[in-house]
Amino acid sequence: MSYDSKRYALVNRWDPRHLVTVDRLLGPKPGERVLEVGCGRGHLTKRLRDKEVEAVGIDANPQAAEHAVTEGVTTMDASHLEFETDSFDKLVSVHAIEHIPPIEAAFSEMARVLKPGGTALYIYPAEPIKGIWAIPTAVILHNNPLKATQVHCNWLWPSRVRALAEPFGFGELHSEFNLLSSPQFVSLFQLV
Repeated sequence: MSYDSKRYALVNRWDPRHLVTVDRLLGPKPGERVLEVGCGRGHLTKRLRDKEVEAVGIDANPQAAEHAVTEGVTTMDASHLEFETDSFDKLVSVHAIEHIPPIEAAFSEMARVLKPGGTALYIYPAEPIKGIWAIPTAVILHNNPLKATQVHCNWLWPSRVRALAEPFGFGELHSEFNLLSSPQFVSLFQLV
């Protein structure tokens, strides 16, 4: 699945309510290193950097980095993170893990780059049918709404995310369901 799309990079909306969730549950502090996985153009990364957090954003879409709204945004595959082991204090991923085909490899890499005791926050869609919320993206990327299940290749809910994360040393601290622009789940983990 290719995400090399300027249109997709530019139409992805920023929802400031995600920053409220990140502040409430992840609590990033000035000077901490935070990795945002699937950052798009870096709207959340920018807000974290504005708070003097050493935030770095990665996204699979090279157009996202090219049209980034802040420094610290780069193109990178979440299943092959180009960072040293134990590089980050915290990690956040907003509506991205459902897109990553080798999700186990991504969780392994996220655990590797997170310091022991570090926390990871995942926000992901609560889909009643796999891919239902990805139809607009499938149209943008492929001009085909039937490719939505290829866009959201992982159908996720809290117990599924917990089962994927625990083998890599993540212990769940919190999960919740909430409604923003669309229904979503939130899971907070600590690397033990």
